[in-house]
Amino acid sequence: MEQTVDELSAAYDDFVAAAAAVLEARAQSAGEKTAATDAALEAFKQRWELFRVACDHAEELVESIRQRIGSECLVDEATGSASTGSAPAPMAAAPGIKPISAVRLEQMSKAVRWLVIELQHGAGGTPAPGTAGSGGASNPNAGAGPGPGGQHPEEGGQ
Repeated sequence: MEQTVDELSAAYDDFVAAAAAVLEARAQSAGEKTAATDAALEAFKQRWELFRVACDHAEELVESIRQRIGSECLVDEATGSASTGSAPAPMAAAPGIKPISAVRLEQMSKAVRWLVIELQHGAGGTPAPGTAGSGGASNPNAGAGPGPGGQHPEEGGQ
């Protein structure tokens, strides 16, 4: 994460320096269009694009971490293994609700993601509001394989 922050900071510094170069070139040319102002503008455009790419990369990292934390919290809560600080024992599941395995929770989560994707793309018929439709609902492992929204490349290990 530190590397991403450093890359974003460097891209921002380059972008600001390019903006200053444009202003300086315009001041030296008294506002006239010259080869120097054109070069400065071109460099500014390039630095702007690089800064946008760095911002997108940082945003992807933040989103990935946010999803991972959310998934870990969900698994902890569903399996009853969440603990707070120095609590002596894991928190118990809500009364009357049996904890489920993390593997089963992940399968169900992927199945739900696939159903949402199918519904967003109009696949699986046209279900009435509030119903699941037929697209993958009869397959309990729907979405358990790799695919959009079902991949977790960052879960390799820590």
